[in-house]
Amino acid sequence: MNEKQHIGKLFDRIAGKYDFLNHLLSLNIDRWWRRKAVNAVVNNNRKDCQCLDVAIGTGDLAIELARQFKKRQVSFSITGIDLSVEMMRIGEEKVKKRGWQDCISFQQASALEIPFADKTFDAVTCAYGVRNFSDLDKGLAEMQRVLKPDGQLMILEFSYPKNKLIAWVYDLYFTHILPAVGRLLSKDKTAYTYLNRSVKGFVWGQQMCERIAKAGFEQVSFKPLTFGITTIYTATVS
Repeated sequence: MNEKQHIGKLFDRIAGKYDFLNHLLSLNIDRWWRRKAVNAVVNNNRKDCQCLDVAIGTGDLAIELARQFKKRQVSFSITGIDLSVEMMRIGEEKVKKRGWQDCISFQQASALEIPFADKTFDAVTCAYGVRNFSDLDKGLAEMQRVLKPDGQLMILEFSYPKNKLIAWVYDLYFTHILPAVGRLLSKDKTAYTYLNRSVKGFVWGQQMCERIAKAGFEQVSFKPLTFGITTIYTATVS
């Protein structure tokens, strides 16, 4: 099964419970993480911003982007791409309820083959999606390709705490509690086991920054949140 079929179908299966489980399993902290991540984008785009949200899913990051852009009276448009049709269907419903369908759009596409021309966007964002790329370096290179000069990259992704005690508790939670609760509530036997493995097997911190720089980005930095459970990565292109 290719990337589009595997990842797309996996998230299609759990789409109906995805938002609920995200908020429940993170104790609602994921909302704060997204606000912090979006601040990094909005603060650097004061006039207008054409944004690409990679792995848009059910649209939570895009909605937070729109909320903050509107609050600061910044002209914007957000295009989201994802492999999961069902996740995007839910996202489109949420966007329509807010009346933002004219400024947030959804399109099925792979991050490894972004269907837009070079230097199209002022900002590219991705929340909890890069660890699902079948080829991280190719996905990062594609995001770099579609950014305009002086454009900004923002990635929000899970990571691991440095504190040994917190890391032990976190690993226990991710290895046993999260998959069990996810299976029980989503009725899917494999999805949350996969999500656990995808986090444990991924790079973070300085290693992730090195991969981002390798893709052609500059001024790469990272900011851990909540003891290092999740991390915001930012970078620019010249």
